[in-house]
Amino acid sequence: MNPANLPFDTEAMLQGLRGWVECESPTWDAAAVERMLDLAARDMAIMGATIERIAGRQGFAGCVRARFPHPNQGQPGILIAGHMDTVHPVGTLAKLSFRREGNKCYGPGICDMKGGNYITLEAIRQLIKASVTTPLPITVLFTPDEEVGTPSTRDIIEAEAQRNKYVLVPEPGRPDNGVVTGRYAIARFNLEAVGRRGSAGRSALRDMARQILAIDAMTGEDCTFSVGIVHGGQWVNCVATTCTGEALSMAKRQADLDRGVERMLALSGTHDDVSFTVTRGVTRPVWEPDSGTMALYEHARAIAEQLGLSLPHGSAGGGSDGNFTGALGIPTLDGLGVRGGDMHTLNEHIEVDSLAERGRLMAGLLATLA
Repeated sequence: MNPANLPFDTEAMLQGLRGWVECESPTWDAAAVERMLDLAARDMAIMGATIERIAGRQGFAGCVRARFPHPNQGQPGILIAGHMDTVHPVGTLAKLSFRREGNKCYGPGICDMKGGNYITLEAIRQLIKASVTTPLPITVLFTPDEEVGTPSTRDIIEAEAQRNKYVLVPEPGRPDNGVVTGRYAIARFNLEAVGRRGSAGRSALRDMARQILAIDAMTGEDCTFSVGIVHGGQWVNCVATTCTGEALSMAKRQADLDRGVERMLALSGTHDDVSFTVTRGVTRPVWEPDSGTMALYEHARAIAEQLGLSLPHGSAGGGSDGNFTGALGIPTLDGLGVRGGDMHTLNEHIEVDSLAERGRLMAGLLATLA
């Protein structure tokens, strides 16, 4: 089977993807994410998959697990791991409408990562239409909380990955058409400043501002630190007694992240009647490519060459659920989704010509991995 001969229809793919993009699904709106999962589940049921809904927890939506018919159903195969949550709140379509301008198509979550999820299903659909039986059974797992560190579904992802031989992650492709064979370690932290009560008390906002500068100054070549969320105060004419925030640290090596975690936790203490507390949140382990992942990459590179495409690779910042599966030692290939840019902004877009290109690459992998 030559994936170059599969009749991917870019215009039809854009129309199908439009329905997904216009179903806004921010992480913290569980009902909205469930609506998106409903769309994906329906599409996969029409394709013949057996659909399972896994209830959510911790205030998040649930998961959809789809198993496609196969003679060796139940044996280790290929897991496709994708998330359906986005960072864009409901209403973003008013500012970031689904629209095409030349080779770019815009919309909230279109690149991260609804586009990649959609081309994956289109690849399976094309193989079914071509009567191609893949060597290995295929399972698709769509989750609801990747954008906030996967706090509620890490255990499901890891358990499902351990039942399979390979994990394919259709997160956005690299600008150079590359894929991801490793990811940096990431830790999240919750911050809280509590001041002495009373109009003459020390402002918790002021102490939080001081701590933000201290955290930012900790950034070095081995580990980065940043504060991205701060909440505090209710009345401008009252001293804020509490202030909360969230911080993020990222490192290329696990040992560097571990030292970074120690430095962050050591910031806890009391200063000028304000107590400052740092607690550790969700963490993604470093994923360093091993021989299994590199063999999977070489397999993908050969398929790309058959399609007339180069396929560079490398480790990347910005975590994904591939951190978990790769760290477990399961051959994992990430960044298999569409090319695009400006993720998490009001300019998020995909490169339209990558829909068919990446769809054929995915189809080639599914049709030949054994």
